[in-house]
Amino acid sequence: MDTATLYHRRDLVRIATHAMTERGLEPEFGASVLQQLASITGLGQDADPRILDLTALPWCSIDNDDSRDLDQLTACEPLDGGAVKIWVAVADVDALVKKGSAIDTHAHINTTSVYTSARVFPMLPERLSTDLTSLNPHQNRLAIVTAMVVNAEGVVTHSTVQRAQVRNQAQLAYDAVAAWIEGTGDLPEAARVVPGLDAQLRTQDAVAQTMRARRRAEGSLELETFQPRAVFDGERVVDLHQQEQNRARQLIEEFMIATNTCTAQFLASHGGVSLRRVVRSPERWLRIVEVAKKYGEALPKEPDSRALEAFLARQRRADPLRFPDLSLVIIKLMGSGEYVVEHPQREPIGHFGLAVRDYTHSTAPNRRYPDLISLRMVKALLSGARSPYGVAELEALAVHCTHQEDAAQKVERSVRKSEAAMYLQPFIGQTFDAIVTGRSDSATWVRTLAPPAEGLLLSGEISLDVGRKIRVKLVSANVERGFIDFERVT
Repeated sequence: MDTATLYHRRDLVRIATHAMTERGLEPEFGASVLQQLASITGLGQDADPRILDLTALPWCSIDNDDSRDLDQLTACEPLDGGAVKIWVAVADVDALVKKGSAIDTHAHINTTSVYTSARVFPMLPERLSTDLTSLNPHQNRLAIVTAMVVNAEGVVTHSTVQRAQVRNQAQLAYDAVAAWIEGTGDLPEAARVVPGLDAQLRTQDAVAQTMRARRRAEGSLELETFQPRAVFDGERVVDLHQQEQNRARQLIEEFMIATNTCTAQFLASHGGVSLRRVVRSPERWLRIVEVAKKYGEALPKEPDSRALEAFLARQRRADPLRFPDLSLVIIKLMGSGEYVVEHPQREPIGHFGLAVRDYTHSTAPNRRYPDLISLRMVKALLSGARSPYGVAELEALAVHCTHQEDAAQKVERSVRKSEAAMYLQPFIGQTFDAIVTGRSDSATWVRTLAPPAEGLLLSGEISLDVGRKIRVKLVSANVERGFIDFERVT
């Protein structure tokens, strides 16, 4: 127990750094990276006459309040018959981060940025990811632009992929945009000063909601994960905040899913292999059937994402308080996503959770290495050059990226536990309402409702049913190990 120790943000950074190193990730940039970074004097340049000038479009970015690595922009144009043209621009990170360079080598090692509340460990140096390769407001940038025609039913009927110059007209944040869309807040100032951007956002929201409804009808799973993050005031953790889903997040999610699908189809249509992101049809489907049966529901004997989503939707409506715990059970039984190399002549594995057949990661090259790989392959096709990656190299990258992404997620989870323990230290001895979230032959786990935190129930009661609401007392909070222990209060 470490209740006598006063912890600060820097301690969480230390804990995160150690966790990264233990899992084969590099928390800091080496000398060769810094040397290459110092040699970069400005933006990436390309005189290719085929690069379009799309800077006049009403582009905007929507991301987290504190995001500075802006990977994508969106814009739209209403067409006849209820159709809408959606543009998605993705930062051309390859313009400055060339394959095989020192910066690329570091990115290849980690394969992703690691996000903790105390500190972000970026895949690329911040001078690039938050400046020179970021789609920052009021600055021209090179990008890969996917233009999609979405009909009134939310189906992408046509798409093109091209290189272009773009210019972000407004940097916006999810929560503020969602509040305005949902009628609980004003249009953000950055949007208000751009003529017509309010109509742009309304149209994009309407299209995204139509696309979302269509995907859910086709079996896309609406899950809710429990991932509270620490809120800091200087060096101190002052709150734990569970991120809520909202319309602005859904807007970006739908357009990114559609863009990733179009990118996968673009690569396949040109006869080349691609690095796909897949979630296989669950091998443990019968376990999922058993879970549903406990809720009085009957699922088919064979994997059926439509039936599973219908079950999940009913449970979300019936018991929203416990839905995150059901979601976690389903996620574990479905299995993790992975990267694979797919050939255009073979049947795609697809993404079971998103209910899409063709899917890659291509929309976040500042923070995810597979997206940078896809970007380079798209650029090669557009310029008529050979692919920068051979099949054997892609196969090795698929395995490596899957492994490192899993390592990064484990680091983020472990640091979240330490963040929660740090916040809870002053509350040792206090009691909270909680829900039983897990049980084994020897242990029981609970989740407190406010603040949102998970821990072990020490009372030895292993007969409590999952989902039962109980009262618990906090008895210890170990920041170093991320352990939080409770006792049941009767």
